[in-house]
Amino acid sequence: MFWYHSTTKHSYNSVRTNPNRLSWEDQPSTYKNYPDSYEKRKLDLDKAEDNFLYHIAGLTAKKSYPSGEYYLRINPSAGALYPNELYFQVRGVEGIEDGVYHYDVSSSSLTLLHRITENEGLEPYLGYKTAMKGYLFLVSAIYYRSSWKYKNRAFRYCLLDGGHLLGSIEASALLKPYAVEMVYNIDREKLNRMFGFEDREWFLSGCSMAVPMQEQEVSPVEFSLPYVDGSGTFEPNPLIEQAYSETLQLESCKKEVRAPKFTYHREKLQETIFTRRSQRGFHEGAITKGQFNYIMESIHQPVRSDCDEDVSIYVVINRVLDMPLGLYKKGEYIKYGDFAKKAGYLSLEQYSLSMQGAVAFFLTSKAKNYQALYQKAGIIGHRLYVASLYMGIGCSGIGAYYDDEVNVFVENEEMVLYALAIGK
Repeated sequence: MFWYHSTTKHSYNSVRTNPNRLSWEDQPSTYKNYPDSYEKRKLDLDKAEDNFLYHIAGLTAKKSYPSGEYYLRINPSAGALYPNELYFQVRGVEGIEDGVYHYDVSSSSLTLLHRITENEGLEPYLGYKTAMKGYLFLVSAIYYRSSWKYKNRAFRYCLLDGGHLLGSIEASALLKPYAVEMVYNIDREKLNRMFGFEDREWFLSGCSMAVPMQEQEVSPVEFSLPYVDGSGTFEPNPLIEQAYSETLQLESCKKEVRAPKFTYHREKLQETIFTRRSQRGFHEGAITKGQFNYIMESIHQPVRSDCDEDVSIYVVINRVLDMPLGLYKKGEYIKYGDFAKKAGYLSLEQYSLSMQGAVAFFLTSKAKNYQALYQKAGIIGHRLYVASLYMGIGCSGIGAYYDDEVNVFVENEEMVLYALAIGK
């Protein structure tokens, strides 16, 4: 088991003996804005490509609290801290100049970071030898946005949220439709230097939504961007920095070439993506067996990637019509019984979610490639959001749980990655 994961486990005692006191004067910004010296273009949602990009990470709502105003995005994030940034290369896409861009969430605009030619680009850093027509996405993490609140455990949230952002790309691509492939075998160290991140921001993964341009070889583009602050405040965390460094290299990867098959209607899917919210509590409403089966089929679809890791999905059935109560995995019951209260307790006693919800989920893995497996858990979580909300069912991601006690409950010794609940 990876040492970082073991070090950052929660237990009944740990959450009571190590209370988390926030330093509000050091609260980081959740937006990265490049200076006005860079060319910027406001998204026009009447244009198909701009509309597609907006449905990956656009702002969708504002909430006002005594402490200030908070904006919600299409992609979910633990604590609404949004540690991830989205970059991408465009080649051969109508209406967008070929180049490398940053998605400026706060202004709904694209910042041009570097133009590319037909003979150079980011392709080699993602393992491609020929020019790729379409989009090559890169997902980064500014970890202090999350560690400010979640301390050492924040790297888990950066990876989960990064997976959600990859899942958001996948969901928005269905509106076109485009085929996507997750790319984890990227040259993170070189890319981090080129983009001027200075160890305060790191690339986690890539995503290809592009097709090869036959017989057009491409060389790696070289540039050196100056550092741009993405958090306003910063405090280094040696544990998280070591965890990132030691999980950079992939080993014994297996490629998943199968494409997922979803049955979404475009207009309803677009509305679902735009109106996605995290449910803050459920009222013990039941869902139908048909809804349950539809959701399960969606989250068990293959995830195309160059490093596919096995993630186990355990399901606690609390209120599904015509289905027995119990712990369920891969279409079979592991044990029967009413485990609603147990699921609520395991989710750091968030009883309004895992106990009062119709179904609770626990995702675990024993795979070796930590960054890839954790982001896959986030992708599965995002699919759960989309499929549930598409069916009119609420969903909430839960990143905090009693790790070892979850293992005892599901009867395995794998790393516990994520908990989620759905219901009404």
